[in-house]
Amino acid sequence: MKFDDLDRRLLMFLQDNSKITYKELSDKLNLSSTAIHERIKKLEKSGIINKYVALLNRRTINKELLVFSHIKLSQHSQENIILFETEIVQLPEVQSCFHVSGDYDYIVKMSFENMDEYRNFMVNKLTTITVIGSTHSTFVIGDVKEETAYKLI
Repeated sequence: MKFDDLDRRLLMFLQDNSKITYKELSDKLNLSSTAIHERIKKLEKSGIINKYVALLNRRTINKELLVFSHIKLSQHSQENIILFETEIVQLPEVQSCFHVSGDYDYIVKMSFENMDEYRNFMVNKLTTITVIGSTHSTFVIGDVKEETAYKLI
């Protein structure tokens, strides 16, 4: 679907605050509330707007330990890829999983309360995925930048 500069501006406002009212958007974009509503519905229907979420501060919900694990499969086969992906998406500790090129096959983002919780996850959950050949985990020392919005204008 093609979208124009007005859609881009609308999307930037929604990425910044998805609870913004149609009235506020109409004032900012110089459109009627009805036109705003129609554009948003069109963007939702086309899949450009995928869902609305509340972004949480992980530290305030006891998820201080942020971990990125680089995972290498034991063998590259369609069966192993399907098995790994089927199992990894079921683990609630996993926030993101990306199939990547390079030395590793996947990069997985996870958050934990502490190192004990991470160790328990590794021992009792991640290592039970039999197609994993090796893992290499990196622990975040500090957050420098984390954005959720895509730059559209």
